[in-house]
Parts: sequence; structure tokens; C-alpha cells
Amino acid sequence: MVSETGSDGRKSTAIATGTAALLEQLQSQLPAPWLKTVSDQLNQFQDTVLAYENKLHYAELKIQVLEERLRLQRIAKYGTGSEKLSDEQLELLELEPGVSTVEVEAESKREPLPPKGKTSQRHPGRQTLPADLPRVEHIIGCPAEQCVCRSCGQETKVIGYEESEQLDVKPAQYFVRVTRREKRACKRCEENGVVTAPLPPRIIEKGLVSDELVIDTIINKYADHCPLYRQSAILQRDAGVEVSRATMDGWVLQVGELLIPITAAMRRELLSSAYLQADETPVPVQMQDGRGKHHQAYLWQYGSPGGTMVFDFRLGRGRDGPRQFLGSFHGILQTDGYAAYDRVGDDGVVHAACWAHAIRKFKDAVKVNPADTAAITIVTLIEELFAIDAHAREQKLDQAARHQLRQEYAPALLEEIRQQIEVARKSALPASVLAKACDYTVGLWPRLICFLEHPELELSNNCAENSMRPIAVGRKNWLHVGSAQAGPKIAAILSIIESCRRHKIPVRDYLRDVLPGLADAAIQRVAELTPAAWAARHR
Repeated sequence: MVSETGSDGRKSTAIATGTAALLEQLQSQLPAPWLKTVSDQLNQFQDTVLAYENKLHYAELKIQVLEERLRLQRIAKYGTGSEKLSDEQLELLELEPGVSTVEVEAESKREPLPPKGKTSQRHPGRQTLPADLPRVEHIIGCPAEQCVCRSCGQETKVIGYEESEQLDVKPAQYFVRVTRREKRACKRCEENGVVTAPLPPRIIEKGLVSDELVIDTIINKYADHCPLYRQSAILQRDAGVEVSRATMDGWVLQVGELLIPITAAMRRELLSSAYLQADETPVPVQMQDGRGKHHQAYLWQYGSPGGTMVFDFRLGRGRDGPRQFLGSFHGILQTDGYAAYDRVGDDGVVHAACWAHAIRKFKDAVKVNPADTAAITIVTLIEELFAIDAHAREQKLDQAARHQLRQEYAPALLEEIRQQIEVARKSALPASVLAKACDYTVGLWPRLICFLEHPELELSNNCAENSMRPIAVGRKNWLHVGSAQAGPKIAAILSIIESCRRHKIPVRDYLRDVLPGLADAAIQRVAELTPAAWAARHR
């Protein structure tokens, strides 16, 4: 039903008024039976017209919503550069097969941007290379004609050097490491036999490759996203050694199994903290059931901002995953609002939401309708909210000072955001992108304003999302997890690599120090081998 307000109400009122006026004119000219027949037909005609008007209005609303969805899908298909293109330009891209993102970006820059005010910025100057990198000097001597004075003909002397630096690289060199262990015996006491120097602990006992090559394989795949079949081809090309992908896969799974106890200790570290962020992402898994289809499993990520994080592999996206991992956690849990996190931990859990997710939904509304002033206004206000924390970072304020800054500026800004959302929702179509953004934000409002009471809380869950990006890049390269049994082992490797990145420690040095002999390490020592504990010892 269309409400009797606005243009639809005025149309129906005009039709009713015109019908009444016509019947009044015919009343004196027609007999009562004929007048009743004409009146019934006119009323039926009026109802038909109104019904068609309602259908037309509904169709227009539906077309608008579908056009919004289509524009969002096209923007997702052609990349962020396509946000600036009109619907007509996006439609032309659909008709051109094989269009590249470079072409889309060029098309988006076709029209000049509005001029910006000139700002005087000093050029940062030539970039300097890190002082801790080793230096290899290469001295270039002057040619013979420059070694003789042009005036007197005497030999010139070196008075100094003109220096410049370039970052250089030495290509990987493959070699065979030959380990020779001493064997000793006493010639006078032959009954004591022969003793041999003990072998140092290794990651893959009696393996064909060294620990360094195993670690290199792990880092290449899960930090640099190079799948095993490519690494196998590189070894064949550069070293002439054929190592099958299945063999490499065995190295990966063995390392993952070794790291599972460490990630269990990392989980205990996390659950003892007062503030966690969580997120999840799908990952395809090969199922050994003969169907030949991938199962969509999930990697759930839990971490403290700037600290330890752990990936938890699950075959589903149900609430059992976070419930089992978080156990009796009773601190702050910041998520994107997914309902699976609602009933986890004990009664003391404080659920917080993410402003980055909220602003992203309003930005989607701007993408589908660049002239939507309501959405633009809300985006601008939320950006001002983020600007408060950005100012705190620029001034290097501590948590207490940042909280004071928030208390001074955020409440009035939040009230303005809430009012603008309520106004925008009244005029938005129920199924439109803007309406969904408004409903999402208002529905999570108590969780979004938690930062006013908890100084440690970040405005966004971006730290957790940034940890997911390597997974998204990796999926495009190594495509899937080989089996459900391999999932927890892969999750352990990814947990170590991402935690090392967060703690700013070299993952290669960490694995080189921890992995050899880990299989025989006492369980009591595992807590000392987490990236956080390792970083504390090496600082």
C-alpha cells in the first residue's frame, strides 16, 4: 500500500475531487439508475488507476534499489578507480571484454579533478638506506688521462671520494652443506669403542634439505604468498634439483604440527589480556570425500592490538568457534557485529563495535549515489571522529590524554551523527544501501560508543582486518587448504608469522631459533617460545 501522503496522496485526492465534480454535473442530467451505474464505473476506474499508480511507484523503488546493487557489484568488479565513473561508463565497461584495472583507472582520471589550494611542503629529500645493512665498498678509479695534471704533467694525488649508495641484492645461491662429524677412539683402550660427535637438532630429521631451506619455503608461501608448485619450479630452474610439491607439503605440515603447542600458549596469553579484537574470513578446503568440491571453512582471528594474535581454523562459521576459543574470557571484545560473537565468554564481556565498518557502509551509499548529501554528511562527521584519534597519534598522546581529548570533542559529534542518521533513515528507501547503513549503525550504537567509557578501546577493528589481508592475498595464490586435518597446522603457521610482524621481530630469525629441536622441548618451556616472550628476551 502507498501512503496517502506526498505526491501519491495529492494524485489520489485530485482523482477523487475530479470524480465527485463529474458526478455532481451528471446528477441533474441523468436518471437515478443510470447515475448509479455511471458512479460505480467511475469508482471502479478510479480504483484501477490508483492500483496502477501504486504498482508503478513500487516498480520505480525496486528499480532504484536494483540499480544500487548493480553499481556496487560493478565497483567491486572493476576496483576502487571505478567509483568515480558514471553508471553509463560502467555499463560500457561491461560491454568490453577483458578490460584491465589499469584501463579503468585511466578512465576514472579522464576528467580533471577540482583544483586544490596550494600547500607549501618541503621535499623530504633523498631517501637514506638503513644504517644496519652491511656496506660493500666498490671503488672506481679515475682513468689514466685524469691521473695526470693538465698543466704541469705531474701525477695527481687522491684527496677523497665522492660517495653514493644504492640498495643491492645478491641472488640466492644454492649449495650443498656437507656435515662431517668427528669419530674418535682410543688406540690403547679399544674396548671403549668409537664415539661420534652428536648431530645438532634439526627441523626435519634425516631430511634432504637444510633447516634454512625449510624455513625459506614456509616464509615464501605464507608471508610472500608463493605457492609450493612455483617454489618447486624455482628450485628446478636455479639449482637443477627436483623437489616435488608433495615433499614440500610434508615440510609445511610438519612445521605446522610443531608450532601448534606454541599457538596454544599464545591463546593463553590472549585470554589473560583485557582487550581483544576478533574477525573471520573464509578459506576453501579440499575435502577427501570424492565429490571433488571445496568446502568453505573459516579462519577466525583473535588478537590484541599491536600484540599477539592467533588464527583458529574451523569448518563452519557458527558460534561454537568463538565460544570454544574464548572460553571464560571476560574483557572487551571488539568485532564487526556478527551475531556469533554475542554469547561468548562470561557475563563480564564488554561487546564493542567498529566505526570503520559503519563508515564503509555509508561510503557504499555515496558510491551508488554520489549526489546523496545525507550519506556524504554522515561520512564527513564520522571522519571527524577518526580525526580526533589521528590528532592524538600525531601529538603522541598517551592513553589517558587521548581519552581526555575524546571526552572533550566526541560526545557532541556523536549526537550530531545520530541525528543525521535518523533524518537520513526517514527519507531512505527501506532496501536501499543508505537505509541498510543507517539500520546497521543504529542497531550497534551502544557498542559503537563504548570507547567513551573504555580508554583503551580503538575506534575500529582495522588491526584485526589488516591481519586478514595476507590471507586474502594468499588465497589467490595457494587457492585452498589441502585437507581439513591440515587446517589447524596452517593456522598455527599463519599465527606465528602475523604475530612476529606485530611484535616487529624477524620471522626468519624466530623460526631459525625456535624450530630446531622443538619436537623434544619440554612442555614447560613452550610458554617461553611464543613470539611475545622471544621478543622480550631479544630486546
